[in-house]
Amino acid sequence: MTHIVMVRNLVAVAAITMASMGLSGCDYWPPALQTQVEQLRSELQMVTMEKTQLQNQLASFSKVKDDLQAQVDDLTRANRDKSTMINSLQNSLSAAQERLLKSAKAAASKSSTVKPSAKIKQPVPAKKKAPAKAARTY
Repeated sequence: MTHIVMVRNLVAVAAITMASMGLSGCDYWPPALQTQVEQLRSELQMVTMEKTQLQNQLASFSKVKDDLQAQVDDLTRANRDKSTMINSLQNSLSAAQERLLKSAKAAASKSSTVKPSAKIKQPVPAKKKAPAKAARTY
């Protein structure tokens, strides 16, 4: 009987010892595992730094893209305005040329009825003025 009680006590002590070791954990790490953990930590730090650099570059590129898109929008708007102005000037020029031709024909018909022997002088087309250079703004 004493023998059975001693075995029970020994089993109980072993169970308690194993449970306490399992709950508290083991502080011993093999050197290879420690080296691997340190290597992974350093790689994580490098990757984190690279990620931060890439995020900064992305933010910089996004800002440059937005600035360039704003310039493209401004230039597109200016191009549209200039095209409208050119069309308007071309229409005005065509209308002025038509009026000039009509007035020249009317003058020619009046002069031919008044003086049939006089020579009809053809109107000289107006010289085109060179377009004024647009002032550059910086």
